[in-house]
Amino acid sequence: MERIQDIRGAVEAFCAHIERVEGMSPQTVRAYASHLDAYAAWVERSRLDGLRVSVRDLRRYLAQLREARYAPKTIAAHLSSIRSLYAWLAAEDVIESDPAAAISSPKIPKNLPHALTSEQIDELLAIPDGSKPEGIRDRAMLEVLYASGARISELAGLTLDSLNRGDATVRLFGKGSKERIVPLYRRAWEALDRYLLDARPRLLERSKTGDPQTERALFVSSRGRAMSADSLRYRFETLVRRAGLPADITPHAMRHTYATDLLEGGADLRSVQELLGHASLSTTQLYTHLTPERLKGALKQAHPRS
Repeated sequence: MERIQDIRGAVEAFCAHIERVEGMSPQTVRAYASHLDAYAAWVERSRLDGLRVSVRDLRRYLAQLREARYAPKTIAAHLSSIRSLYAWLAAEDVIESDPAAAISSPKIPKNLPHALTSEQIDELLAIPDGSKPEGIRDRAMLEVLYASGARISELAGLTLDSLNRGDATVRLFGKGSKERIVPLYRRAWEALDRYLLDARPRLLERSKTGDPQTERALFVSSRGRAMSADSLRYRFETLVRRAGLPADITPHAMRHTYATDLLEGGADLRSVQELLGHASLSTTQLYTHLTPERLKGALKQAHPRS
């Protein structure tokens, strides 16, 4: 590694490291680069040596972000990038001590995720073109998301072996490779069957690699390759735009909608926790945004003196 002489060189070297050595996705590298470029510009405007900043300097930078009315979540993301940069510089012996280690993250309010209405779900499911293999795949993707509450990363990890047609379930691997078995409803299986029998073979014919990973992957791109989480997210966002739905509807919103619909349909919180793969029940309560009215209804139904 060439000798790093200033903050710009440090940012460039760090971004190259996380891309080439740590194998971070292009999207993640771009996010780091954006945060760190803004920080480097501030360092230069402040006439500081970015390799010798103090804790006070960093707090001044975060204070300016707050004065510019950045959201706490955005400030936390900027601070996380700065921390990673200086931790790496310290590990590489470019700097003697890490000035960012002593900075605490801002408190982030726990905002409830967005849930789709039944009308929005219907509008979204109506968008894929069933006359094309890509459209058949997209419909299957949407149905599986809504039927399982899967994270987009879990969806990308699905293989043919993940499906159990006999008991109508799918095996998902969540955070920490924790496995869970989730049942799928009939319409999801119908969409999957059509995709597997008709569209997927046609998509695979376009592949020239013969990659074993692609042969096992459940969802395949228009070029016949295994779809990554980024490519599945892009397809989802494209379908949302075509449906004319709000831009804040993400794949994670489908997961939240799944949890909300289960709870409103009478599922108990522990079952929803297991289906979502949450380690903590408090996380499930956030996703299902339990209201006092719903709790009152549960009390009235279950308590012997209600």
